[in-house]
Amino acid sequence: MASWWQKTLMAAAGLAGAVGGAYYFFLRRPVPSPKGVRRLPGLHEEVEVITDRYGVPHIYARNEDDLFFAQGYVHAQQRLWQMDFNRRLGSGRLSEVVGEVTLELDRFCRRLGLHRAAASDVARLSAHHRRILETYAAGVNAFIENHTLPVEFTLLRYRPDPWQPADSLLWAKMMGWNLSGNWESELIRARIVARAGAERAAKLEAGYDPAHPLIIPPGAEYGGANPGLLEPYEQVKLLSGFGPLGASNNWVVDGSKTVTGAPILCNDPHLAQGAPSIWFECHLVAGDIDVIGASFPGTPGIVIGHNRHIAWGLTNAISDVQDLYIEKFDPQHPYRYEFRGQWEEAQVIREEIRVKGRKEPVVEEVVVTRHGPILTTLPTSKERASEGDGATPSELPLALRWTGFESCRIIAAVEKLNRATCWEEFLEAMRDWDVPPQNVVYADREGNIGYIMAGLIPVRSHRQTLLPSPGWTGEYEWTGFIPFEELPRLFNPPEHLIVTANNRVVKDDYPYYITHEWLNGYRAQRIRDLLLSKERLSLADMARIQSDQYALPACEIVPHVLTTVSPANALEETALQTLRDWDYVLSPDSAGAAIYETFLQKLERIVFGAVIGDDEQLLYQYLGVGSTLLAILNGYASRSKPLLIRLLKERDDAWFAESAIPNGPRSWHAAISAAWSAAIAELLEKLGPDVARWRYGAIHRLTYQHPLGNVKPLDKLFNRGPYPAGGDIDTVFMGAVVPNQPEQVMIVPSYRQIVNLADLNASLSGHAPGQSGHPGSRHYGDFVRPWLRTEHHPMLFERQAIEANMEGRLLLQPR
Repeated sequence: MASWWQKTLMAAAGLAGAVGGAYYFFLRRPVPSPKGVRRLPGLHEEVEVITDRYGVPHIYARNEDDLFFAQGYVHAQQRLWQMDFNRRLGSGRLSEVVGEVTLELDRFCRRLGLHRAAASDVARLSAHHRRILETYAAGVNAFIENHTLPVEFTLLRYRPDPWQPADSLLWAKMMGWNLSGNWESELIRARIVARAGAERAAKLEAGYDPAHPLIIPPGAEYGGANPGLLEPYEQVKLLSGFGPLGASNNWVVDGSKTVTGAPILCNDPHLAQGAPSIWFECHLVAGDIDVIGASFPGTPGIVIGHNRHIAWGLTNAISDVQDLYIEKFDPQHPYRYEFRGQWEEAQVIREEIRVKGRKEPVVEEVVVTRHGPILTTLPTSKERASEGDGATPSELPLALRWTGFESCRIIAAVEKLNRATCWEEFLEAMRDWDVPPQNVVYADREGNIGYIMAGLIPVRSHRQTLLPSPGWTGEYEWTGFIPFEELPRLFNPPEHLIVTANNRVVKDDYPYYITHEWLNGYRAQRIRDLLLSKERLSLADMARIQSDQYALPACEIVPHVLTTVSPANALEETALQTLRDWDYVLSPDSAGAAIYETFLQKLERIVFGAVIGDDEQLLYQYLGVGSTLLAILNGYASRSKPLLIRLLKERDDAWFAESAIPNGPRSWHAAISAAWSAAIAELLEKLGPDVARWRYGAIHRLTYQHPLGNVKPLDKLFNRGPYPAGGDIDTVFMGAVVPNQPEQVMIVPSYRQIVNLADLNASLSGHAPGQSGHPGSRHYGDFVRPWLRTEHHPMLFERQAIEANMEGRLLLQPR
């Protein structure tokens, strides 16, 4: 991971010696003051921005236009480089500022075409919602035109272009695409089928009946299933900060289960760590808008939070909203493709990519069929001319169909949600929530609680599609979308609580297919157990649940170790006793946690390697890793754990009878013993011979890493960490790692909130590393230590409390 981006930055500019003694110029000079008066063109009336002691701005405007203008200004004030970096990433324009090394990444993003989809969607917005984006953009541009730019622009030696309404929609598209990555699962599954066969591949599907082979669509061939296609995709996920997992927790309980007698709503979305944070806390007040919570820099409104009437929280619904289609092109006419026995003409788009250091732009010919853009590379015009019209594509032509190419009403949904005062208005806002589908929990001041799976989910002629489908037959088309009125929902359930954690939310009798790829239910089960453990719950109880690192899978896995392993020496005997005494809590200071996690990593590779074989890259992809060292977690992550536990319980040695690993274990006893010996040997090498001094946090560490932080000495300025961390992918306090980089924590609770509907001003929130994107600001990393301890800050809402905790008052006035 580091080497690729480090090479990128070193090629962009001589950064390593750039900072030196110029600390003030580079770091302190761009840090904005929270006080004073700014006269800005574009404002109609004065706006007051009170920044509290936690770095959270409370924006008071007299009209809606000025409110969103001010939010754009404040976002740019604190996060402008992050905003510009994200839009360059999403639109395939990184090479303009960093050079040749991001060219393939830019080519992939141009083929994907999120920027084209965003531009098209602007024209389809209502006049009201287009105006919100325009006034927000005007606020961003007011900052760009009137203030010192952040240090990153100085180091990379460029100025940002003016912000456009399409740039805000582009970020919404990136959010939706990153949290809807099941096309990647189709591609990995196709590679497993090509290597192991459909029958053996079906055994690896945790939520699929192993007696049923995977159905290969007639005419589909997966022998060359584009292993290189995933690399730029993984780079996008890494650099965007979303990560592919999009896992989260949310829950709500009504007043019958709280000490206050009113609902409490909690949420902690799990996304990739980074500096600056992906979230920015903000409070917006104007007219009938009075809403506080987490926003995305680059887009207007509040995504997660509460207003004076309702509160809400989100988790990814893990819905199947993407399909890959294998297209059949005419060898004589390379832009014609077959559909239902007829030739159709593909759309060809010329994308010019400017590259720093090159005089001429690189031309990418993007081919778009009725199913969507071809993500794989096809021969260019020059290549066809040199090879003749009969040139054969070097890769399997795969087109991506995705709901986000067809709809984007998320800006309208957020705006309506921020104003909603009751369940009916909340549902009306959710009607516009299309991409990505989310599990949304709800509570209001009247004591009601509710839930809806909101989003655009396709209905297919074939109920489910687990592998890339033939695009030429017409048999695998979408026939519509699940009607909004039939999406899963709850209102005031008799259990008095609602929990979602990316787990399955519908029964088999639900009439529509949502996904095959729910995450496992361990986090949801643990949250439910803790909520039911007390008759009445307080805010402190909710914080304890968010901090919980109890590993439910360990309760089922560890006994198999204890009854199977025969220690070979005193070290192994001590380690086994430590595991026997362990409380199943994955705390950073736990030796038992270090032993369990290391053993689990070894066992997974042995067990699933017996089917996949010695293709290490494919094995890691199945365990949740993308195709390169850049990769973070993909949609397979966490789904193999229930399968492993089921196999341990069955203890059927037939699993290893036809092992694809030469000289590998041929029984469960041998597999467990081999994993144990390998784990203890690794821990001895890393942590030394004294088991009592082993610590999980020594091999499980978290660094908040900035995109420029891979270049020394810039890492000292931009990064924060490393910190010992606990948890894993299945704990409420998530600390998920990449299976081939198990010491580097990648996915964490990126934002936490606990909303007290009895007293909104007593609500709590927090994220890390901090509010500011300026490394010279004290708010750049001041949230890290509290976050590690699951300590929240007050979600200040009432004016009196805000002024009592004021850090500064900034007046924005019309010029």
